[in-house]
Amino acid sequence: MPRLKNVIVRGFRSIKEMDLELGPINVCIGANGAGKSNLIEFFKMINELMAGRLQQYIATSGRATANLHFGPRVTPQLEAALRFEADKGTDVYQMRLFYAAGDSLIFADETLAFLGRGYDSPRRVALGAGHQEALIRDYVEDEPLTNVLRNFLNRCRVYHFRDTSPTARIRQHCYLGDDRWLMPDAANLAAVLYRLKNEKERIYRRIVRNVAQIAPFFVDFHLEPSGRYGHDIILNWRHRESDLLFGPHQLSDGTLRAMCLIALLQQPAEDLPYLIVVDEPELGLHPYALQMVASLFQAVSENVQVLISTQSSTFVDAFEPRDIVVVERNREATTFERPDPKALESWLEDYSLGEIWEKNVIGGSPG
Repeated sequence: MPRLKNVIVRGFRSIKEMDLELGPINVCIGANGAGKSNLIEFFKMINELMAGRLQQYIATSGRATANLHFGPRVTPQLEAALRFEADKGTDVYQMRLFYAAGDSLIFADETLAFLGRGYDSPRRVALGAGHQEALIRDYVEDEPLTNVLRNFLNRCRVYHFRDTSPTARIRQHCYLGDDRWLMPDAANLAAVLYRLKNEKERIYRRIVRNVAQIAPFFVDFHLEPSGRYGHDIILNWRHRESDLLFGPHQLSDGTLRAMCLIALLQQPAEDLPYLIVVDEPELGLHPYALQMVASLFQAVSENVQVLISTQSSTFVDAFEPRDIVVVERNREATTFERPDPKALESWLEDYSLGEIWEKNVIGGSPG
């Protein structure tokens, strides 16, 4: 699969300037308020931009003032570039958003660049300026190249499974036909599992086995269409010690989040995003479940890239120093640095990677 090689961001929230090279696994660690979530939020903004909802995102996230580094008086524009590498060359999406009336952001410019692919020199395409929503979504010239880059951007997906309240969408009925891609909040998990059960039973059974390992009372999902026309479905399940049918409201928050993570990371390869972004996957998980989820992240990284933000030293223990990105707040701005694996070799003889982090050897701690 193609790889997101570099992410360059200037002027977004606490990120004054960042040029981050991504590997297969990227685990961001740091103190509260360091800026880890702002990197996750940048990719969420890209998701909304590619869906044609940039202005809605800006309006609901504090408007431009809250998204520009220390506001428009200090930072009047936001710049970003995402560089993707594939077999035939390198494709780059660049944008510059400028502060505008109404505390909003508009495109000062939006540019595509294609390097390699048989060109003697980089091919650049300027999409325009002054528009409110991304033009790459509807750009029709150079269609084959644009489609590739558009596909790259669309398949960098942010997932957040924090909302497991009684009114969370994952605990409600969903539309049976919405089963192609797992939603960011797993609202359509029942529909996705139903499709896998009918089309790729081996993968479905693997998901069920892994869920049962962290929830021994769980036997299987009970997924049946319902509603007047059979268009609805809900995440029902069976208990090992009962003949009763149980619903999603009878699952603990941690168990429900674990189900979401297991299903996300064990999808068929063709259904996986190119980049999976998850903020604090450890929430509500037992240490055993967390170890399983960490191993699933490692396994899926053989096919796709992973970007994770975590506060758990137990979770960090499952990874290598080369996977770690230390996030710190240096006075007014967030910094992103990778530790030197060679410098940690002697420490790792006596301590785990999580313990080294707790001792502040690699940074990423308050103070």
